[in-house]
Amino acid sequence: MTTTGDDHAAGRTGPFGPWWWPRRRSAVLDVGLALVSAAECAVEGIPFARDAGIPAAAGVVFGVLAGSVLLVRRQWPIAVVLVSIAITPAQMGFLMGIVGLYTLAASELPRRIIGALAGMSLVGTLIVTLVRVRQDMAHGDVAIGDWFVPFASITTSLGVTAPPVLLGLYVGARRRLMESLRERADSLERELQLLAERAEERAEWARNEERTRIAREMHDVVAHRVSLMVVHAAALQAVARKDPEKAVRNAALVGDMGRQALTELREMLGVLRSGEDVVGRRATVSVPLAAVGAAAAAAAAASRVAEEPADGFAEGLAEGPRLAELAELVGQSAAAGMVVDLSVEGEARSYAPQLEQTAYRVVQEALTNVHKHAAGAKAYVRLAHRVSEIAMQVENEPPPEVGSASSAGLPSGGNGLVGMKERVVALGGVFVSGPTDAGGFRVSAVIPASV
Repeated sequence: MTTTGDDHAAGRTGPFGPWWWPRRRSAVLDVGLALVSAAECAVEGIPFARDAGIPAAAGVVFGVLAGSVLLVRRQWPIAVVLVSIAITPAQMGFLMGIVGLYTLAASELPRRIIGALAGMSLVGTLIVTLVRVRQDMAHGDVAIGDWFVPFASITTSLGVTAPPVLLGLYVGARRRLMESLRERADSLERELQLLAERAEERAEWARNEERTRIAREMHDVVAHRVSLMVVHAAALQAVARKDPEKAVRNAALVGDMGRQALTELREMLGVLRSGEDVVGRRATVSVPLAAVGAAAAAAAAASRVAEEPADGFAEGLAEGPRLAELAELVGQSAAAGMVVDLSVEGEARSYAPQLEQTAYRVVQEALTNVHKHAAGAKAYVRLAHRVSEIAMQVENEPPPEVGSASSAGLPSGGNGLVGMKERVVALGGVFVSGPTDAGGFRVSAVIPASV
């Protein structure tokens, strides 16, 4: 099916009308044009029949049939133009020729076909006009010089052919431009929708990562402090009557551990509250935007909201524990009754806060596991400062008595090793853990120093 500029005047592309017409209004227009063209050709068929020596009724019927071809101008514009060219010598089909050329030029046909048919129509009109004017001059109807014959022929043929062709080319080019803009708008809408979906996915992923990070920090802080508090409480219960002074010291240690745990929890909760404020501000800013700009801004805002809470949380935690506090950490475990051997290799230097915090948390969680699963066992903490990396290892000997961990009443959630590995791998490091040949357990981690 060949379409014209009239087919898309309302921006509709589907067949909503009868037969090949896209709309009912288009069908009504073509039927009206066909009736007018048939009436014109019928009237012009009478002198044609008289000149041809045939009955006038035959000329009228021929004219009606020829003029009715305009009804199929949208479906077969080439046929309409060819019929108009064919009946040009009979001086019929003036309206059909103009409308047919316009429809042909506005269609999606190749330009060479349009040019060829327009040229044929131009030549046909030129020849017929030339012959007609010469006949009129020979009969004495026109008394003008010989120059008038070519002038009238050329002017008439161009006037009948050029305007509808140029108008059709303009309408066709405009329709193609509108279709291109409409396709671009639809493509942009789909891209914005996809962008918004991806932004929502990134936001959901960021929220999940944030929840995992918070859970990991809460586990490291609470598990270690509370484990030490439980160990000291057990020791306090054992020596309360035998050695009151030692019981007092253990009670003071329990209090210190509790205060430290509360302080770290308050810091994390404060960071979380500030992150919620950032999310609220971003959500409020993106509300007034409208239309396409709103979709793009919403997608960008969702991406920023997905990133900023995590960044804010990381910045808040950047003030957390450092490697310089590792000796204090080991001392706390020693105060709880664990025999710990700390050794540091290489020259100590400052690292990125996230790296130092990760290294500290790995040692902290490893010592917590020793308290939980190997109470009374000796532990070895090794820290090595190398040129391009930092390595740490926590290894414990077999516990002196099986079941001592359970007697301390320390539950295990099974997330300690997983959290340590996630921390180290996130920084591009390597984490290995497992039992030793002697029956103990070893945790090793290597993190690049360029984090």
